[in-house]
Amino acid sequence: MSLFYSDDDAIARLGTAFLDLSLPKAEWTHAAHFATTLWLLGARPDIVPERDMPALIRAYNASVGGVNDDHNGYHETITQASIGAARAFLAERPAGEALHETVDALMAGPLGISGWPLVHWSRERLFSVAARRDWVRPDLAPLPFAEAEPFQAD
Repeated sequence: MSLFYSDDDAIARLGTAFLDLSLPKAEWTHAAHFATTLWLLGARPDIVPERDMPALIRAYNASVGGVNDDHNGYHETITQASIGAARAFLAERPAGEALHETVDALMAGPLGISGWPLVHWSRERLFSVAARRDWVRPDLAPLPFAEAEPFQAD
């Protein structure tokens, strides 16, 4: 039995509700962020998370009454690092593993702690306006996967 989502269809419904802006704010949890990203990586090749998630998250935040400014809402460094972490985690999982099992495994590890970026960034640096607006490299410890960089369109 999955700890977070009953099956892969539940994650697909979550991802779809995020994309169509119908996901209730209370359901946009730490686990939901990673589950949605993992789903997008596997099910939506038309979406490039590094490129598209900034606009998708901003739109979702606004749809639930949130504000995207220098102190609230969308955070570029956390988003890009989380996408990189999700990609790296997914690459290490067994082929054919059910998505809800992948989410459970991710959440059972270090990434399952919402403060996981603070292992790599000081609080001051991570929660700076610069890190919210743009990618800022870690200042405490390197990421254990290829560091994310903001998507650069050709």
